[in-house]
Amino acid sequence: MATAAPASPSANKAELLAIADSVAREKLIDRGIVIEAMEDAIQRAARARYGAENDIRAKLDPVTGDLRLWRVLEVVEEVDDHFKQIDERGAQKLQKGASVGDFIVDPLPPIEFGRIAAQAAKQVIFQKVRDAERERQYEEFKDRVGEVITGVVKRVEFGHASSISAAPKA
Repeated sequence: MATAAPASPSANKAELLAIADSVAREKLIDRGIVIEAMEDAIQRAARARYGAENDIRAKLDPVTGDLRLWRVLEVVEEVDDHFKQIDERGAQKLQKGASVGDFIVDPLPPIEFGRIAAQAAKQVIFQKVRDAERERQYEEFKDRVGEVITGVVKRVEFGHASSISAAPKA
């Protein structure tokens, strides 16, 4: 029995960007927020794969769909945290000319999402999208309230306050 060939990397890239576009349009939020949510989700999944102790970063190119993962190590004199720091001698092996205070960027291979990592990533994306959608709705509400208040003030200023009555005189 033949198995289906895995989707090509370019199809996956295009699919990621299509999903970002679709969610942004559907929820009426900025596409950049969706891309950022995807990056956060991928970072979390990568930390689950490579170790939560590591300082792992992800970047999704919003034009090409290229995904880059890397681990960041700080060059220090004396290492306190072996997951996030490296001494100067070790840093020299990774990057010639590295000195104390520098940061070494150690590229990581792309990850395959397992079921649990994919589910966690999905939850991160949904939460960020919900937060952005709420923020958009709140801003729209503030704008509408501002328009109503401005309209009432104009009616009062121009003597058209038929809906606003003064207290009757005794």
